[in-house]
Amino acid sequence: MAEQYSKPRQQAEIAFGKTQSQFFARGRAFEELDSITAARNEKTLRLREVRLAKELQDSIAPAAKPAPKRAGRS
Repeated sequence: MAEQYSKPRQQAEIAFGKTQSQFFARGRAFEELDSITAARNEKTLRLREVRLAKELQDSIAPAAKPAPKRAGRS
């Protein structure tokens, strides 16, 4: 049941379809960039937390360990 439109109407429909698809493609591109940015920020936050925890552990660990004793030569 495809309707028959006049030639100018068909051209207008095609042009509108192209414009609309470009608009939606632009929106999808921005959504993809936003998701990449969000993933990068989450990873950065996770790595920062791990690094800070390791630095804290490393700063506490040397204070808890006594210096190793050297064996003297006889």
